[in-house]
Amino acid sequence: MTVQIRPALDTLPAYAPGRTVPGSIKLASNELSFPTLPAVTEAIIGAIGTDAMGINRYPDNGAQALVTALAEHVGVDRSRIVTGCGSVALCQQLVQITCDQGDEVLFGWRSFEAYPIVTRIAGAVPVRVPVTTANTLDLPAMAAAVTPATRLIYICTPNNPTGTVVHRQELTEFLDAVPENVLVVIDEAYGEFDTDPETPDGVAESSARPNVLALRTLSKAYQLAGLRVGYAVGDPTVITALAKVAVPFAVNTVAQAAALAALASRDELKPRWQQVVSERTRVTAALRDFGYEVPTSQANFVWLPLRKRSAEFAAHSEANKVIVRAFNDDTGGVRITIGSPTENDAFLAAATSFAL
Repeated sequence: MTVQIRPALDTLPAYAPGRTVPGSIKLASNELSFPTLPAVTEAIIGAIGTDAMGINRYPDNGAQALVTALAEHVGVDRSRIVTGCGSVALCQQLVQITCDQGDEVLFGWRSFEAYPIVTRIAGAVPVRVPVTTANTLDLPAMAAAVTPATRLIYICTPNNPTGTVVHRQELTEFLDAVPENVLVVIDEAYGEFDTDPETPDGVAESSARPNVLALRTLSKAYQLAGLRVGYAVGDPTVITALAKVAVPFAVNTVAQAAALAALASRDELKPRWQQVVSERTRVTAALRDFGYEVPTSQANFVWLPLRKRSAEFAAHSEANKVIVRAFNDDTGGVRITIGSPTENDAFLAAATSFAL
């Protein structure tokens, strides 16, 4: 006899991380190319070496010091914050607290590839609503797709992988149309790179509406991708439920210490974000000059909706020692992280030599 595995897993796609190829530039995972801040490095070393609270001890399960710092950072009460092992872990916990077998989770498509995976792991049904021809989330179509079975909606803005954002007025109209018993998650993983003045504030929306939750991460702008720290901001009832289904000690001691140091170093990080935005503008303009369709991105990456030619483009880039992230289907494209100026130049050289 063999162990019986849930049949639903037979068709469940595995999450595909961006590839690392020795000798090549990696622009596949939306990481920042800058070195780790000295203050963060010092905090990590301190967390390892402190006798009283070193890694021989379990971490603070509630990440109390970090929750306090995050609450001050976003201007809410501590009861409205919970941390997680990256925002993707919180995505899975959100499905667990809202959905039973057969319930529906709604999101735009293409959007964050983890949404359908975490939905199906929980036995819920993913409902994909196509993005517009401008590669933006189609909020009116998403509102129309809500059914009595809908329990959870993800609004990713800036959207991964297209980089586009929703605007304040259209989000208000969408939220007004969604039943109050449906949880709407505003996923703002790339919010620090967003310069659009019409972009809504997910934390403010979550304070105004009990059925709205803001999801954020320290993996991207705060350069802690290797330590996995995300957080959610919302109604205390939802926050309590998220904590109930969390894996114990999910945010480890080193991650908590590094997160506190990174938050305290925000002013030192801001010039790095500004460089990313400047380089994003330069890369976008160059690609458009080459003849590529490039949606306006507010994230730390750009999107080329090449659809079935995505794999071909990615292979061409790899042959030129640049690794990008390809999504190979009718709704697919290529996502390119904004790296250092030198890395971006190498990518642009590869893009120039690709036959459109």
